[in-house]
Amino acid sequence: MNTLTSRLHQAQPYALGLFRIVVGLLFACHGAASLFGVLGGAMGGGTVPAGTWPGWYAALIQLVCGGLVLIGLGTRGAAFLASGSMAYAYFWAHQPEALFPLQNGGEPAALFCWAFALLIFTGPGALALDSLFGAKGAQGTDSGSGKQDTPVAA
Repeated sequence: MNTLTSRLHQAQPYALGLFRIVVGLLFACHGAASLFGVLGGAMGGGTVPAGTWPGWYAALIQLVCGGLVLIGLGTRGAAFLASGSMAYAYFWAHQPEALFPLQNGGEPAALFCWAFALLIFTGPGALALDSLFGAKGAQGTDSGSGKQDTPVAA
C-alpha cells in the first residue's frame, strides 16, 4: 500500500465523523427551522402548525435525529429513522410530481436519505459519543471478537 493510500486509510474514521457531524447539523437545522421559525422558518417563513401530519412530525424527526447523529449518540438507529423519513418524503411528496429529483424538487430528501443510509452501515466514525459510552460497533469492530472489520473494495 502506498503512502498516500495508507494516510487516507488512517484518516477515514475522522472523515466519516466529520461527514456525520455536517449531515446531522444540516438535518437538525431543517427541523429547527420548521418547528421554531429560525433560520428563515418553514418554507421561507413561519412554523409548521403543531401536530399536523406529516410536516410537524417530520420536523420533529429532523430535529431529534439530526441532533443525535450530530453528537454521535445512537447514530445507527437515528440514521435509520431519518433515512426512512426522507424516503417517505421523497416518494410521498416529491416523486408523484415527476420521476427524477431534479424535476420534482426532491434532491434534498434523496440526498439525506442516502447519506443516512450510509451512516447505518458505516457507523458514526470518530468523535462520537457512542464511543464514550462503549456502544458495540461504534468504532467498526466485529461484535465481541475485537477483530477490526476490513472495508469492502470493488
